[in-house]
Amino acid sequence: MNLLLAEVAQATQRLADAGVPSPRNDAEELAAFVHGVKRGALHSVQDSDFDARYWEVIARREQREPLQHITGRAYFRYLELQVGPGVFVPRPETESVVGWAIDAVRAMDVVEPTIVDLCTGSGAIALALAQEVPRSKVHAVELSEEALQWTRKNVEGSRVDLRQGNALDAFRDLDGQVDLVISNPPYIPLTEWEYVAPEARDYDPELALFSGEDGLDLIRGLERTAHRLLRPGGVVVIEHADTQGGQVPWIFTEERGWADAADHPDLNNRPRFATARRATP
Repeated sequence: MNLLLAEVAQATQRLADAGVPSPRNDAEELAAFVHGVKRGALHSVQDSDFDARYWEVIARREQREPLQHITGRAYFRYLELQVGPGVFVPRPETESVVGWAIDAVRAMDVVEPTIVDLCTGSGAIALALAQEVPRSKVHAVELSEEALQWTRKNVEGSRVDLRQGNALDAFRDLDGQVDLVISNPPYIPLTEWEYVAPEARDYDPELALFSGEDGLDLIRGLERTAHRLLRPGGVVVIEHADTQGGQVPWIFTEERGWADAADHPDLNNRPRFATARRATP
């Protein structure tokens, strides 16, 4: 074992003691970041090349600063995104939401599907859809100027139409023309603040986390936005907390112009997102 791998083993224990959920992964990611190599090449770093700055970034992670803030990058499906303070760090569970959306759009058999991403944050969802549905027209909106500093970097050179604004009022020019509306909105109840992981509670923007006493305030508003934007037969996909399974589909009722409202599990088989189809008049 070379020096770096020995240090990674010590760092793993330190991160585990600090309550970091994935200590080995993070210790290796940070070692690769500091030394400018891939994780699989850590064994190739010579002892003389060990960089003591490794322990500086480990100390930051011990304080529960997000790994992605330290490295400045987050991975989402096939993307590498720039992230940092002021923007919500995309989570792995959202990848399954996007996967369902991609399958739904492909099943529509629309040549150039129009897609809207509400509350886009880093742009992860919009960019993934633009990449994996090549002929799609993807539009995204974000309210926070702080977040948009990161979004603009990520969408630069892509064909995503990025706008700043309130998701509830966005894209009036697209009313009735959209095939898919997708969103990972804030959905944590204000009453759950103390139970949120430090990486999210202390570093993600509150605007991207909390939404009223039951966490569903914005989703209720987005229901009307989605209905306005979608063509008849168009589909909405909205992520929610695993504790909200069964609640969100009831927002998309037949009385409000919806059909086929349902909940779907993530890779851990926990309720993670709801879908509905705009009913045909």
